[in-house]
Amino acid sequence: MRLSPDLPVGRPSFDLSEDQLATVVDLLCRGVSAARPLLQPGMLEVPITIHVKKAMRRLKKELGLSNLEITGEFEVLDLSNNDAEVLGRIDIILRFLHQFGDEEAYLGIECKRVGHGESALNQRYVTQGVDRFVTGKYAAGHHWGMMLGYVLKLPSAAMVQRIDARLRETYGEAARLSDLDAHAEALSLHAGELTQGAEGHVIRLMHIFVDTTAANSAQPA
Repeated sequence: MRLSPDLPVGRPSFDLSEDQLATVVDLLCRGVSAARPLLQPGMLEVPITIHVKKAMRRLKKELGLSNLEITGEFEVLDLSNNDAEVLGRIDIILRFLHQFGDEEAYLGIECKRVGHGESALNQRYVTQGVDRFVTGKYAAGHHWGMMLGYVLKLPSAAMVQRIDARLRETYGEAARLSDLDAHAEALSLHAGELTQGAEGHVIRLMHIFVDTTAANSAQPA
């Protein structure tokens, strides 16, 4: 995948190898492909993601991947005080064996619908997706996070360019959508860097855009 080898230093349970990241990308892309025949016009993000997670779990079983677990609608809690506050709910969570037992260690994937001409959805990809990683609501202190873009309308190239421009304008040049090696079941893969919170921690965010044109809808997320 040609990812930078200079991984950040920090909690070992937050660390992920290039092979582990490649495994996640493969499961996500193949999971969406397997779920696509089940998607219906007008389907919203939650039911799309449920189909994708089920397909990923089937693939995991077929491949005999016993070193990771797949969950969803994962609640991120504020542990800094005693208030009963949920910071957010991440759509898909994966944990590898070395992360088991540490509730703060996971790879979080936030799913958002996007598409050619879908300006409101494309904006929410940034403001209600990427921004949650930037603020530390999701994946605080982590090395990696992922965005999964369900593309409802093709072509996707111009849409990706506009999202890239918004990311650069909002978060700086480091957040740009740098191209990664393609996956057969993805429209495109990208990665950028974001400064997370006031401490200046850098999190790398991978962006995966997949074809879900069967779920084409102008309804709000």
